[in-house]
Amino acid sequence: MSSEVFTYESLVHAVSGAVGSVTAMTVFFPLDTARLRLQVDENRKAKSTPAVLADIIKEEGLLAPYRGWFPVICSLCCSNFVYFYCFHSLKAGGLKGKPSAPSTDLIIGIAAGVVNVLLTTPLWVVNTRLKLQGSKFRNADIHPTNYSGILDAFVQIARDEGVGALWNGTFPSLLLVLNPAIQFMIYEGLKRQLRRGVPRELSSYEVFIIGALAKAVATTVTYPLQTIQSILRFGQFREATDTSKLLSSLRTIKCLLVNRVRKDGVVGLFKGLEAKLLQTVLTAALMFLLYEKIASCTFRAMGLSTNHYKRR
Repeated sequence: MSSEVFTYESLVHAVSGAVGSVTAMTVFFPLDTARLRLQVDENRKAKSTPAVLADIIKEEGLLAPYRGWFPVICSLCCSNFVYFYCFHSLKAGGLKGKPSAPSTDLIIGIAAGVVNVLLTTPLWVVNTRLKLQGSKFRNADIHPTNYSGILDAFVQIARDEGVGALWNGTFPSLLLVLNPAIQFMIYEGLKRQLRRGVPRELSSYEVFIIGALAKAVATTVTYPLQTIQSILRFGQFREATDTSKLLSSLRTIKCLLVNRVRKDGVVGLFKGLEAKLLQTVLTAALMFLLYEKIASCTFRAMGLSTNHYKRR
């Protein structure tokens, strides 16, 4: 099993996925800024994405949509490296050369997601705080933060709120492993359908389209939980203090969901979805395209291309 897990092939997938995701996120980063503001700032009106970005630039400057870019890119790079490595290692070890199926892809995706969440949640908590630092909120209850960088944010959060605060939002994040799991299940399934049993390299157009479709479905299904995750990572909501951590997390999620519905109706659970879909679908499509091309070129250079496509 260890020989299947620790391979150059898994490493190529991991590096390709990390490079692809970092490049794609950099291109579409302002869209993610608009989405995050709509999620955490309840008093900001749900305007169109261009209108939200125009407001941010007008109030905070031309570079404001790229605030927090570096910590986000660091987190994304680590997160996607872990996820792609785990996904393809577990797939290679579990299938041992046999054809995959949608249910198998889903289970492997969930397992890879759990490992990823437990390892990288502190990075995402810090980058959410840094990305929103200095923002002008409509909600007066939001308190400003003052972090000088990634390491300073780690130190201040651990010192002032406890080490456990670095894992704020872990429970909804664990539920949200369904997002990449569904995404990869649909992506891998569509890829098999397009190949129809023939080991060939998909065209750029095919990869872009199926990557976009897979992410659109996964994002829409899990979006309300993504909103709760962003609020908890921002650290401005005081969680319930039950003796049971699981019970406390469930009550917090329920409370936040109910408050959103009471204030804005069911539509409030999907506030910022337009910005999220625009950003995440384009980012995922470009990421998969770059990932496939980088991995393909690397495997071809290693002389593994034919066998590689048969196993995938």
